[in-house]
Amino acid sequence: MPDHPSAYKATWNHLAATEESALMHVAGYTDPEKIKEATDITLMWLRKCLGIHPMDTYLEIGCGVGRVGQALAPQVHRWIGCDVSEAMLGYAKNRLASHNNVDLVPINGFDLSPIPDASVDAVYCTVVFMHLQEWDRFNYVREAYRILKPGGRFFCDNANLDSDIGWQVFMASAAIPPEERPPHISRCSTEPEIRTYLIRAGFQDVQTQFAGVWVMGWGVKSFPSFP
Repeated sequence: MPDHPSAYKATWNHLAATEESALMHVAGYTDPEKIKEATDITLMWLRKCLGIHPMDTYLEIGCGVGRVGQALAPQVHRWIGCDVSEAMLGYAKNRLASHNNVDLVPINGFDLSPIPDASVDAVYCTVVFMHLQEWDRFNYVREAYRILKPGGRFFCDNANLDSDIGWQVFMASAAIPPEERPPHISRCSTEPEIRTYLIRAGFQDVQTQFAGVWVMGWGVKSFPSFP
């Protein structure tokens, strides 16, 4: 399958043929305890970097089966899950059926065009950049800036190329013959890359941090200046 954004949708719908397959390709495991542990860690970072407030509208880019949304939705006013895979969103719908403040939105794989400008308070994208080309990563950062209200917050992460495990991931991907590399092949990032995306998109108060194999970045959308 060709390695370009139009392949993302077909690829992830195929990988989400079953909920177990979807979880394996998103998280790498299906054990509910491991999934809860990983979700709790994500919530910890969101709380630390962005804050989680009861009146927030939160949006996740690449929500998958809704594992984070299931825990976050009860803590905010509205949670929006966006994903390129309609199959993933089907599993998320079942997982989040008991919540009446959830919207699930299919997207095309490289922008957030269904979401209006300046309409959400916080956007996050976790364990997604590793499956995207660099240009598509940056476009999602720009799109996050567009849909955030002034003062809105954004968080993203990726496997860190500078870490030992990140380098192992890089070399494992490099070992696959070019003609056999799938669209969802794992790609790492560096701290300067993440920082540059955020700054170039217009975010202020940009910060980055390392945590094990991960490099994370976050920032705030500026308020408009008036003469």
